[in-house]
Amino acid sequence: MRRAVSRINGVQGELLPPCDVIGPVTVEFNGSETSTSPLDFRSDTLTVPDERMRTAMAEAEVGDNVIDTDPTIRRLEERVAEILGMQAALWTPSGTMANLVALSTHLRRGDRFLAPRGAHVLVNELGSAAWLAGGMPEALDHDGGPGRPSPATVRAAAGGSGPYYTLRTTLLSLENTHNSAGGAVTPPDEHALLVAAARDAGLRVHLDGARIWNASVALGVPPAELTADVDSVSACFSKGLGAPAGSVVAGSAEFVEQARRMRQMLGGGMRQIGVLASACLVALDRVGDLADDHAKAAELAAGLRERGWEVVEPQTNIVLAAAPDGAGLAKTCDRLRTLGILALPMAGKVRFVLHRDVRQGDIAEALRRIDRGLGR
Repeated sequence: MRRAVSRINGVQGELLPPCDVIGPVTVEFNGSETSTSPLDFRSDTLTVPDERMRTAMAEAEVGDNVIDTDPTIRRLEERVAEILGMQAALWTPSGTMANLVALSTHLRRGDRFLAPRGAHVLVNELGSAAWLAGGMPEALDHDGGPGRPSPATVRAAAGGSGPYYTLRTTLLSLENTHNSAGGAVTPPDEHALLVAAARDAGLRVHLDGARIWNASVALGVPPAELTADVDSVSACFSKGLGAPAGSVVAGSAEFVEQARRMRQMLGGGMRQIGVLASACLVALDRVGDLADDHAKAAELAAGLRERGWEVVEPQTNIVLAAAPDGAGLAKTCDRLRTLGILALPMAGKVRFVLHRDVRQGDIAEALRRIDRGLGR
């Protein structure tokens, strides 16, 4: 691994690579070099399995989940279906596949579907909703609150019946929490109004609930209150909960039966996958711990605001901030990287994501580095 050297208030040397595995970095503040560990706020997918989770994986009861059903997968799917208030659930390797399975099951080729602007299914899944699911996406503005359209906007966008050669809108895809809106949550009452608007327009509803656990903890309500009356919902175990992989897509028993075939078409049929399902079961026991991540996000947001950064008040574990000096997004991320602070750009701001592997004192250390390297 190469040695990354950054010089602040001096000659800039080798910069931290943005995507490599990063070891200790040497940072120079005013002529004094210090070797230190990077502080990684790029994503809550950076969490790694701890000893308890690794032990569960090693001891997992497994079977062939394509020919029959892996017993650990069965336990996970039944437990998650109950938590999400659905009849059945289906394990998938990733959240992107879970969403793609749902959209491919709901849509016919050429159907238009609606989603909040900046939704993961629109901007972070490489166009698979259009390319593979065959849907025509339509982005809706966030006029109903952060990360969500208003019911009136849903009704207007859905339109009505028209000539055979007009687009047919059949699905509303929501997201809770909304990633690019800074982890914004949709409360149960607002969710109910959006679903009702979709139903009035004859639309089915899919919910991308990759971080629905964060929404549930932030709002203090069971996850099932946030999935009421949807046709399908996806949820992820590798964002903040420590599992190395795994998501589910849930809905009616009939939907899951169709979804299982679609998962197989997409190459998601895996064999002794109880090894990973056991990690997901441990992750479910830790949903309450996400409150700690939300508290860390609030602490970081307050510290950045004190230093003159423009900060979107976090509702969960994601902080969106713009540097106060007008340096620009790319330059700000580069400057942070030279300080051993890793963050990613999103929605025109710097995104910091808090997670269980951000240690006690890391936020204060990040703020100290910003003071020393960027000034207050």
